[in-house]
Amino acid sequence: MARLKDYYAILGVPRNATPEEIKEAYRRLVKEYHPDKNPSPEAEERFKLINEAYQVLSDPAKRAEYDALYDVMTSSASAH
Repeated sequence: MARLKDYYAILGVPRNATPEEIKEAYRRLVKEYHPDKNPSPEAEERFKLINEAYQVLSDPAKRAEYDALYDVMTSSASAH
């Protein structure tokens, strides 16, 4: 089974973060990992992950769906 990415960890925010906290973390990380600003080979991949996480967590419907799926995945993983 595929492993679900932890979007909260990617953005460095708790699961109960407010939309404002998510946006603030996103903006900070985008500045840090933007490929034009960060020459590191990992920066571009990290930048893509940050954007992916923000696209899900900034949309209330997508976030609720992600949270439900994450809860199911983590509870079934711990049951084994």
